[in-house]
Amino acid sequence: MRQPSFSVALAAASLFGSVASTALAADQTEIGSADKARLEKVFPSKAGYSPYAGRNFPTQPLFGDTHLHTAFSMDAGAFGARLTPKDAYRFARGEEITSNSGQPVKLSRPLDFLVVADHSDGMGFFPQLMSGDPELLATPQGRKWYDQIKGGQGADAALDIIGSFGRGQMPKGFPTPGTPAYRNAWQQTIKAAEAYNEPGRFTAFIGYEWTSNTGGNNLHRNVIFRGNGAQAILVEPFTTLPPLGSDNPVDLWKWMTATEQKTGSEVLAIAHNGNLSNGRMFPLVEAFGKKLDRTYVQTRARWEPLYEVTQTKGTGEAHPFLSPNDEFASYEIWDKGNLDGSEAKRKDMLEYEYARSALKNGLKLEAQLGTNPYKFGMIGSSDAHTGLSAMEEDNFFGKTAPQEPSPERLTKVFVDNPKTGVKIMDWEVSASGYAAVWATENTREAIFDAMKRRETYATTGPRMVVRFFGGWEFSPGDATNRMPAAVGYAKGVPMGGDLNNAPQGKPPTFLVAALKDPIGANLDRIQIIKGWLDKDGKTQERIYDVAVSGGRSIGADGRCPTPVGNTVDVESATWTNSIGGPELIAVWKDPEFDPRQRAFYYARVVEIPTPRWTAYDAKRFGIKALADTTMALQERAYTAPIWYTP
Repeated sequence: MRQPSFSVALAAASLFGSVASTALAADQTEIGSADKARLEKVFPSKAGYSPYAGRNFPTQPLFGDTHLHTAFSMDAGAFGARLTPKDAYRFARGEEITSNSGQPVKLSRPLDFLVVADHSDGMGFFPQLMSGDPELLATPQGRKWYDQIKGGQGADAALDIIGSFGRGQMPKGFPTPGTPAYRNAWQQTIKAAEAYNEPGRFTAFIGYEWTSNTGGNNLHRNVIFRGNGAQAILVEPFTTLPPLGSDNPVDLWKWMTATEQKTGSEVLAIAHNGNLSNGRMFPLVEAFGKKLDRTYVQTRARWEPLYEVTQTKGTGEAHPFLSPNDEFASYEIWDKGNLDGSEAKRKDMLEYEYARSALKNGLKLEAQLGTNPYKFGMIGSSDAHTGLSAMEEDNFFGKTAPQEPSPERLTKVFVDNPKTGVKIMDWEVSASGYAAVWATENTREAIFDAMKRRETYATTGPRMVVRFFGGWEFSPGDATNRMPAAVGYAKGVPMGGDLNNAPQGKPPTFLVAALKDPIGANLDRIQIIKGWLDKDGKTQERIYDVAVSGGRSIGADGRCPTPVGNTVDVESATWTNSIGGPELIAVWKDPEFDPRQRAFYYARVVEIPTPRWTAYDAKRFGIKALADTTMALQERAYTAPIWYTP
């Protein structure tokens, strides 16, 4: 069972911003004179007694979801979602509500922010269809979908809608920008965000998901406004279907440029988890029939500072085929096909879908074209189509309304394309994830700015606290300092930052710290993943274990081969925190640094094994899972990288 301690809860409150936990503070190394000078950058007011006065760096991570759908999305509504944007914000703020399947549901803890990101194409389509709109019902498709949904076959209708949309075959009367149904849905989305936005307590962003899906190949982006409703109402979302829209991201970026000029609000885009793009999310040579050039890489880097590395449709950090020496690379991966299963996956597609390979190829493009288009921070989010950001394993309310808790979801099929053989079971849907943002306050402006500077990390669900700094002068004593964040900001750059022009003879050093979720599992280890461009122009990668729990040791090769252990009792869906550790912190120096080579570094924090949502379902409903069902996992967090450029 879970065994959070009071001291850990107190440590979580400090969040490595000032005083670390009691264990970290046990060896309170004195701050040297050189460090004191650097601390002036983060503690400008030194005259008073309080060490926290004048502090101007983020002291706590804010947890949220940038990718949630409600009944306003055409596929979500067809699947059975009935919750609106208002319901979604109420739930995220901590209220108990009734789910689409009639079950009471509440989060263990409120979220700090939420983006209701309903699909741009067809926004408001479902309410329009189910109102009996004459123009839609006069079409064979509209009548078919209406009858299917009314007859309890909403899942079949939803998959047909997704397929028809991917083929560009939507019926006459389909809502597009400028039509009453579309305009009303966008206005209601904005009103909901304005009503539930409460600066300092909860941030409700205005946004949508641009839904490029030609041929079933997912290139979606979530677009977020920094500003308010008075600004966002001046435009309507950019769609993909012609003649008003385009499925090419280049045209979305043009829309974003025009939108900032028209509204006065900044906007940014977050690329959807790429594992359903079938090799199209991170192009290396050409995109949409045009060779990548300086304009492409500069524009993508300008508008897309973040990447959604984990969500319900799997995790896209790494793949065993691409990283055979990474024992943690097989986590919750979806590698069978594209969004609707119409094209099966080939191994040659994988390199252009996963975050680590994109980060490596970004170094290559930067060397060729002068800008790295894949210089992104990492976040997680849900992509739930239920209006519910319920991403904890023991409180998982599914991807779609039919996948809300029930005895059937352990054995039902989600996607089954007989033409390609692509088949995905409901149990393969992931309870993931959340976005963690180091912002100075809980407001639209502060969180947006943190996203833009990439001071973010992804979590697969737990709310662990992670700090990651890079610099040239971190020393082992910094891992015992009682103010690791203050030292981190004073002596280096945080996650998402840049290191340049290595001092003569100095390799980069990194300060990394992690604190367990106060009501979650202990930690197994912290790893730093390095990627670089070698002297021959080839990309390389290596994984280093930099902090491990349980008294285990790290070898000369930088790896700890000893597993942390496993206390999971699948039958009772429990575990104990008798292994692992509540916190880990380390200073690490790159032992193979070459100042002539471009590189990136990011931290991966891994928990001890815990039950997966499938184990909780089997226990609660008294049923047996299918033989190949994953029943336990090691949840994790991924930080934004820190880049080195010669």
